[in-house]
This record gives sequence, C-alpha cells and structure tokens, in this order.
Amino acid sequence: MNRPKEAVINLATNHYKLVAVAFAVITLITGAFFPLVVMDTDPENMLEKSEPVRVFHNETKERFNLSDIVVLGVINRNDPDGVFNPASLRRIYALTNFAKSLRWRDSEDPDRFEGVIEVDIIAPSVVDHMSQAGPGTIRFEWLMQEPPDSREEARAIRDKALSNPLLKGQMVSEDGKAICIYLPLTDKLLSYRVYTELRNQIAALGGEEEYHIIGLPVAESAVGVEMFKQMSTASPLAMIVILGLLLLFFRRWTLVILPMIVATVSIVSSMGLMIALGFPVHILSSMLPIFLMSIAMVDSVHVLSEFFDVYTPEKGRLETIREVMNTLFAPMLYTSLTTSAGFLSLTLAPIPPARVFGAFLSLGVMIAWLVTILFVPAYIMMIPERRLKNFGLRAQQGVKQNLLTRILRETGKLTFHHPKAVLFVTAVAVAVAIWGITKIQINDNYAKRFAMSHPIRKADIALNQHFGGTYTAYLILEGNGAPGLPNVDATRIRTELIRHAESIRDAYPEAPRLAEQLAAEMSRVTPGSRSISDFVDASIALMQRESVGSSDEVYFAWQEIETFLALEKEKVKVFKNPEVLEYMVGLQDHLLATGLVGKCNSVADVVRKVNQELIDGRDENFRIPRKLQGVGECYMQYQQSHRPNDLWHLVTPDFMQANIWMQFPTGDSMNTKATVQAVDAYFANHTPPVGLTYRWAGLHYLNRVLEVKLVWGFLKSFLGSFLIILLMMTFLFRSILWGVLCMVPLTVTLVAIYGITGLIGKDYDLPIAVLSALSIGMAVDFAIHFLQRSRANYAERGSWEETSEQMFGEPARAISRNVLVIAIGFLPLLTASLIPYKTTGIMLFAILALSGVVTLLFLPAVLRVGEKSFFRNVSYASTAPEAMEVRTK
Repeated sequence: MNRPKEAVINLATNHYKLVAVAFAVITLITGAFFPLVVMDTDPENMLEKSEPVRVFHNETKERFNLSDIVVLGVINRNDPDGVFNPASLRRIYALTNFAKSLRWRDSEDPDRFEGVIEVDIIAPSVVDHMSQAGPGTIRFEWLMQEPPDSREEARAIRDKALSNPLLKGQMVSEDGKAICIYLPLTDKLLSYRVYTELRNQIAALGGEEEYHIIGLPVAESAVGVEMFKQMSTASPLAMIVILGLLLLFFRRWTLVILPMIVATVSIVSSMGLMIALGFPVHILSSMLPIFLMSIAMVDSVHVLSEFFDVYTPEKGRLETIREVMNTLFAPMLYTSLTTSAGFLSLTLAPIPPARVFGAFLSLGVMIAWLVTILFVPAYIMMIPERRLKNFGLRAQQGVKQNLLTRILRETGKLTFHHPKAVLFVTAVAVAVAIWGITKIQINDNYAKRFAMSHPIRKADIALNQHFGGTYTAYLILEGNGAPGLPNVDATRIRTELIRHAESIRDAYPEAPRLAEQLAAEMSRVTPGSRSISDFVDASIALMQRESVGSSDEVYFAWQEIETFLALEKEKVKVFKNPEVLEYMVGLQDHLLATGLVGKCNSVADVVRKVNQELIDGRDENFRIPRKLQGVGECYMQYQQSHRPNDLWHLVTPDFMQANIWMQFPTGDSMNTKATVQAVDAYFANHTPPVGLTYRWAGLHYLNRVLEVKLVWGFLKSFLGSFLIILLMMTFLFRSILWGVLCMVPLTVTLVAIYGITGLIGKDYDLPIAVLSALSIGMAVDFAIHFLQRSRANYAERGSWEETSEQMFGEPARAISRNVLVIAIGFLPLLTASLIPYKTTGIMLFAILALSGVVTLLFLPAVLRVGEKSFFRNVSYASTAPEAMEVRTK
C-alpha cells in the first residue's frame, strides 16, 4: 500500500491547486443535474410494481371503481344539536360544493380533468335517504337537497341520516356532533393539493366548528412534502452546530470550514449522480444529505484533530500534513470501507428506494474518503504558514488541563485499575437491555409520524373518536364459480333438470322427454374450465337451437326448461345467495365485536336496508331475505336510487366478487395484523355455505405488508452488513479474536439502545428499522480506531500500562472530538415537526455517543483483563507490518 499511498499524498501536496480545481469542476458538473430532480413522495413505490399485493390492490381499485379518499371532518361541540343546526349545515353544504370544484385540467391530456370525483362524493347533500313509498316500493330522495332553514329541519336531516346503518358511523357520528365528507380522488398524489385548497377555504368560512382533514393519502403525501421541507431547515441547523463545535476545538475559521467543504462536495456529487442516472428522490433518499453531512466529516475531523495535535512551526504545514496522512491513510480507507459496506447492504433489501438510498449513501461515503485524502491536504497547503501562528496543541497552554483531557485521563485510570468492575456493570446493563428488547412490539402508524400539535395528528385523533375510522382496507371475497375455475357440477344440474321436468309433467307433458334429451346432449358438453354460468349458457343455447320449428306444446315446454336453467344461473351468482350474505353479516359482526374494526359496509348491508324499507321500515326487518328472488328484488330496487353505481363499489356486476369495506379507528399496523388473523380464524371456524376465497387490498393493508417487508428486510440487511464488517475486521487484524472484539462495542450499543426502546414502550416502527441498518456502518468506526492504535502503540511499548496512558491522550481526544461533533450534529433534527426526524436525531445521537463511550470504557477494560491473550503475537519485533500501522479515524 506504501507506493499508492505515497503517490496520493504527493499528488495532494505537490499539485494542490490542480486537485482543488478538479474537485470544483466535479462538484459543478454533478450539481448541474439538480434542476432535473424528480420527487417521489408515494410510499406505494416502496413496493415492487410486480409485488402481488400491489398488483391485486390496483386490480381491486379498477374492478370495483374505488378511489383513494380525502376525509374532511366537521365537528361542533358547542351546539346542543352538534353539527345538525342550520348554520353548521350551511357551511357543510358550501364546503361540499367547493370540493366539487377541485378539479384541474390534466397537463398531459387537456380533455381530461383530475381531482375530486364528484359523482362518488359522500356528503349530506349528495347521498340518498331511503324510505318506504308504499307496500313493496321505496322512495329515494336527497338527504339534504338544500341547507335547512330551521332547527326542526336540521334535526329531521339528522334523524334520517342516523336511520341508515350505511351512513351511521361513516358519514355521521352516532352522537350527531360530527359529519365526515368523503372526497375520492382521480389520483392520490393530488391529496396534498386538495388538502391545501380545503384548508384555505376553511380559513375563510368562520363559525364555531372544528375542521379536520385526514385520510391515509393525505398523511402519506404530507410526510413526503414535509420531509423535503425539513431537509432545508434541519441541514443548515446541523451545519451551524457542527461549525460551532469545530471552532471550539480548532479555533481557526480557515480550518473549521474544511469539513463543511468535504461534506458539500460529497453530498452534491452523490445526489447529482443519482439524479443524472434517472433515480427519483424518494422519501428515504431525501435523508441522504443529513446522513452524509455528518458521516463525510468524520475523516476530515480526524485529519484536523491529528494535525492540531502534532503541528509545530518547526515542522510546518507540509511536513505535518504528510506525517498525518501517512498515519491515517490506511485507517481512513478501512473505516470508510466498513461504513460503505454497512450502507451497501441496504441494496439487499426488498424495497426499491431503500436499495437506491443504500447504494448512493455508500457511494457518498467513498466520495467523502476520496475528497479527504486528496482535497484536505491540498486545502491545508493553500493556507499560508502565517495563518497557523499560535495554532496547535503545543501552542495552546493549559490544553492538557482542560475538562475533556481530565475526563479522559480519569477514564483511562478507571479502566486500568478496575477493569472487572467496568465489565460487570456492562454485563448487567446488557442483561437489562436484552430483557427490554423482549418487550419491543413491531408497529407503525402514519399519523404518528406527526407531532401531537400537527393538524393531521389532531385530525386523526378527533375524527377517529367520533367515527368508525378513517383508515380503509378492503376484504375481497370471491366465489369459486368465478370464470376460469373448473367447478361445474354438471351431474347435479342434469339431475335437477329431470326432477323439475317431472314436477311440471301435468302442465307440460313434453317436458320430461325434452329434459332427458337435453340432459343427454349436456352430458356430451365437457365443462372443462367453464364456470357454471358459462355451462348453463351453453345448455340454453343448445336448447334454443333444438326448439326451432317445434310445435307450441314443445315450444312452451322448452320455455319452462329455459326458465329453470336461468334460475340455476342466478343461483350460482354467489352474492345473490341469501346464505352467503348471511355469512358476510356474521363475519362483519365478528370483526366489529373484536373492536379492531370500527365500521363495515358491504352488499349485505345494502340488501338488509332495502329489505327493511320494502317491508315496513321497522328495525326487526333489517335482515337478509330468505329467498334468492327477494335478494334480487333488493338489488333491483337499489338500482332506482340517485346513485345506482354505488352498488358496484361493493359487488361486481356478475355478483361473483364482493368487497367488505372496512374502516379502522387507528392506523396502528398491529391492529391490521390482528384483523387479518381474526378473518383467518373466522373462515377456519365457520365454513362458508359455498366455496369462497378472500384477499386483502387498500392502502392501509399495503402499509402493513410494506412494514413487514421493511422490518425484516432491514433486519436481514443489518445482519448481512454485520457479517461483512466482521469479516473485514478479521482480515484487517489478521485475527478472528480481534475482529470479534471490534464488533463488541457496536453490539453492546445497539442492544442497549433497542433495550431502552422496549423499556420505554416505543414501537419498533419503520424509522427505527431503517436506523438499525444504517447505524452499524457508523458506530463501528470508533472501535476500529481504538483497537488499531492500541496494537500499534503496544508494539512500541510492550505493556498495556504504558499503552493505556498513551491511548487516553491524543487517540482518545480524537475519538471524543469525533463523537461530540458527529453525534451532536444530529441533534438539530429534534427541531423538526416530523417524528421520524426527531427519532433519527435521538437514535443516532444515542448510538454514536454510546458507541464512543463503550469504546473508551469496555475495550480498554477487556484488553487489560485479557492482555496476554490479545497481545501474545504483538512484540517489540513486530512493529513493522502494515497491519500494525493501521490507525483509523
């Protein structure tokens, strides 16, 4: 390595102007791609496009004509009639009309409009009230065609709304205090635009009502939008904090700005390359600058720390920087490689944006290393020697007595004289932490990404207290008679046909003969993969051909047989079957009883409500008709409403697939998991009356799937990077024992951090899962530095007593400075309004700070106790090997 190292150092110090110009040009070229950036705030894109659950979700939306929804909630807590007073209803009416206008011409297709889908809005002025018009007939009228003029009229609207189980708990709260307006969108990416327009309109309304806007599309879009905003505020704050710390340590503005330059070049180059290669900036990759800004400084801060400690006017800047780079070249390479490998492991995650994030974060680390070994020496060479007057450790009197130095000296004494006590305390802490880890629960909730003071978090709490829930998922039931399924029982149909013909022999004497003839013909028709419906259609077509030119007696017999076959065809329309609808009612009741689901709507509810009004409107007749014909009549009556197409959101026109529309009162993914298990258990314990299959769709369910993939994907990534770094350390130290020891501080740190996470009741959510994979490449650096410097110093001194005293001088100061600069550099994230940013700031501060502390306490204690084992191959004669020279950042 000596020749390449010398060549690089010579290039940086002898041709420093050329190096500076080269990096300036590279930064300008990569930065030129920034205007081409494409933002992607859609969490759905964290799943592969070919992911089965995503494919089925999109198929379901198309099949049932479903749209992603923005929910606008209006609450009146002051009026005794809640929102059902004339003033509140007038404002709700005006808001609904305004929402209808939220449509914009498509920029790519001028003939197409995008925005709110007016025909599917659910609001008091655009939904039907169902009532009995007379025996066997139903009247459909608008629930609130115009705003009421009196309290009596407002209360009448309330009573009508609450009489409809389809609306109670969905559009109107059971206490009458609140109303929700559901605004379906042509594209969920428009949700934030709709959200903003509604907020502006609400600000002009006045009144005593509370207005809340929520819905998973809104929360998802808001997270994406605000993450990009936070980057523009958190990054500068972090930069100011880091600048302040660097100035405190090194007292020279000309040197303090050097790490900032390194970070800027690394960020601009890596992000510019990402944009140039056509990758959009996703929610994950939007955090690349904040990570790189701190990580990219590690090497340069080490160089400055070493330069500060060894600089003297006699040596001058050239000799000093050459000495520093000779000392740190190899360790900076190895620690950069380990950090890069840790991030690169994210490319193994099953999440496309995570792979992109990991790849370019890894690339950014290596760019930072390249900038450090070339540009940092070049920059120092451009500083006039006079600017370094009174600079350095020797020039600053009393530095050896400052607080940091005294703390480190006492820490060294503690680890040398009481190593077993240090190890015992560490072991107890790890045991407690492991117990805490057992208490961690995996859970995620998009609303909880916002602080309690954020409007979206307030809306989530308020509306889910009043309604069945604002989180939507769909349970899709499918009858096994669907097209393409080979389940035709032709024998049963032929047997039933002959039996029916015998029963009408008196009225139609030819019927039995014709039935036998048709049955014989049908036996020669191979069902193959036909559905029952297709098979019956083929039989009817055969019968119609046979009846051409026949006598009246034969013709009318054929007509009776055709009627029988048509009824058989209706019977196989699964969701016209009363028993199937009763099964759905049982399933819905079961889910509501668990408390996991706040509201369910399905065709079973439509049929029950229509049946109730067809009979007499009394509560006891809110039930499924006993016969298929009764169910068919309910469907037909509903089709006479103002919104007949609403039926097709719940069932397909062939009545072979149905959608149970579920609303969840919480966005917690563990609640979704429990609901899925409850459905599985119901199907396992209650056999459906006909063959039924079921699958899930909806954004809320997609997030559950995404969580599982992210959590386990990042766990695999973490384990993979842990193994890779362990192998690298084993190779670096030429010893499995030293390789394992190097990983101990990181392991202790992560066990402690996640133990605390479990003990305080913090959910293991997506941000924490991401951090677990990212932290390993960062937290191992301090251990590498300490152990490599320990081996090199032990080889010179021959005893741990002398080595320990030396290690708690300049090496420990370098580690401490890095810990303080990098860890504290993440704390400005606490000013963000998004919880993931706060979590990132706290977690990374804790991981980096604790790994530094464990490195300076645990490692020297282990080396003191196991000195003979660890240093048995290190002697005065072994000071030359390259492995002993390695001293990391």
